[in-house]
Amino acid sequence: MSALSISNAVKRYGLTEVVRSVSFKIDPGERIALLGHNGAGKTTLIKMILGLTPLSAGSIDVLGHSPGSTGARRSIGFLPESVAFQGTLSGREQLHHFARLKSVSAGQADELLERVGLAEAADRKIRTYSKGMRQRIGLAQAILGKPELVLLDEPTSGLDPVSRHEFYDIVRDLASAGSAVLLSSHALTELETRTDRIAILSKGKLVANDDLTALRKAAAMPIVLRVTTTPDGVEQVAGALSAKRINGQVVELTCLQDEKITTLGRVTSLGDLVRDVEVAPASLEELYRHFSSPDREAL
Repeated sequence: MSALSISNAVKRYGLTEVVRSVSFKIDPGERIALLGHNGAGKTTLIKMILGLTPLSAGSIDVLGHSPGSTGARRSIGFLPESVAFQGTLSGREQLHHFARLKSVSAGQADELLERVGLAEAADRKIRTYSKGMRQRIGLAQAILGKPELVLLDEPTSGLDPVSRHEFYDIVRDLASAGSAVLLSSHALTELETRTDRIAILSKGKLVANDDLTALRKAAAMPIVLRVTTTPDGVEQVAGALSAKRINGQVVELTCLQDEKITTLGRVTSLGDLVRDVEVAPASLEELYRHFSSPDREAL
């Protein structure tokens, strides 16, 4: 059974459709990145999954339960974009409070404080915490009780680079343990190698839903190859490959995904004239712009 199944979900406010017939599934252990511009419908969709906003049409199934039901709430962990806690409580007191609400042991709460890097600050008042520290408390409460579905809305906001790496380690561990993770974020670069599938919303419509390899193939965007040559071989290599000279030892050429192996063969056939090859496929940011383009809205 899928952890989350969304079928033709629609949300209307008056005559305005902010979520337009969205359908996709998330299986246990999957990490899905939900991308979209501000106003694309991401937060509205998350609220519908949580049962905070009713659907206008379609259906959502959370591990066999309807959104907002007792069974669904017990299965979900949620980290909102803007977290707010009682500033007069310590981090430990706040997390112990959430543990009681979830019928989870205080010991598990203490373990999570250490896991998110707050063991030393656990007994300080939350009002003394930085934004990043409050975000880590939010992450800890979201994964209390080992939820089967975890919804994370801009989870790395306020985190420093080291904390961001630690956060994605936690997400990886959650998925490895069988939790399904839906992660909404604008931080595209850090998502490329840390999610299994990309879902892109544009003006309420799901315009892409696949892994990076498949999205690159569907977009048919060129791959860039930068070839470093010997100092005296750059002109010969540029001519042989019909490539653009970048500097004294680097030339650049492009090819489509299906042509990559053949093009690499042409490069390696030049033997000692080639020192190195850098292959740069379309980035997630480029794919996002491609699938969100207004020219594709009618597709």
